[in-house]
Amino acid sequence: MRTKRLGRSAVEVTELGFGGGPLGGLFAPLPDEEAAEALAAAWEGGVRYFDTSPHYGIGHSERLMGEFLRRLPRTEYVLSTKVGRLLVPQDPAGRMDEAFHVPATHRRVWDFSRDGVRRSVEDSLTRMGVDRVDLLLLHDAEKHFEAALREGYPALAELRAEGVVGAIGAGMWDTGLLTRLVRESDVDVVMLSGHFTLLQHPALDDLLPACAERGVSVLAASIFNSGLLATPRPRPGAHFDYLPASDELLRRAHRVADVCEAHGVTLPEAAMAFPLRHPAVAGIVVGTRSADEVRRNLTAFARQVPDGLWADLAAAGLIDPRAGRDLGGA
Repeated sequence: MRTKRLGRSAVEVTELGFGGGPLGGLFAPLPDEEAAEALAAAWEGGVRYFDTSPHYGIGHSERLMGEFLRRLPRTEYVLSTKVGRLLVPQDPAGRMDEAFHVPATHRRVWDFSRDGVRRSVEDSLTRMGVDRVDLLLLHDAEKHFEAALREGYPALAELRAEGVVGAIGAGMWDTGLLTRLVRESDVDVVMLSGHFTLLQHPALDDLLPACAERGVSVLAASIFNSGLLATPRPRPGAHFDYLPASDELLRRAHRVADVCEAHGVTLPEAAMAFPLRHPAVAGIVVGTRSADEVRRNLTAFARQVPDGLWADLAAAGLIDPRAGRDLGGA
């Protein structure tokens, strides 16, 4: 498992990272023992970068990830979490959380202020039972961008200067706002959700050139677009960006799968290889909910994808012509 450095920081991540969203009950409940088995399978397979957030299962993902990682040598893994939402205790009154399949024991309060960022970090460290995180990201700041840029970013930069964290950045889906952040701040990395994938890659227009120019690394998340690209042949009802995929998207995914199969490659194998072709991309982060999924992902990740696949996908109008050329990545 190769590693890459994030921007100008000293933090290095494995090219395949473990995404902690499913540990919080994304889409369906997840028993704690299955979560632990998934984390163990990832570790056994060489994954050493683990990403989570207070948002995922209102803290449950952080607790599960911390329970697993704190038994391991601290210098052997990289851990990231996020800020922007504080978790306030409440009586669940029998209700389940609206975003994840966990009891609604807390409510989320948006807060990108300096005090909010510092409190969020302290709360996360307590939940995870670890002494530090390596990478800290502003999370889902699209509707709170000015506060995140003017208050949240300086708070992260302060924590980096103090040595509390090794690298800082933001995790969002809006490529235009992330481009602004890259150009107007000194972040090390951005985590881009769902917008540099086989099915949609607007990051080629603005974000990736800006990151290459400024020496900022990119972590590509939601590379399966919430599930549509996660199987060799997507079924009706498969998710695309957290919602059921349209018939048009399903047909397009099957057309991409046709070209992949002509090259002896599966849709998930191509989806994992695609982002890493760009030199600004340091790694991909894949949300996983079982040991079997982890092992399938590891196998797909190790697959050597022929260069001709990208040219054929471009010729068929299925990817941007720019993405069909050699992008100079790994």
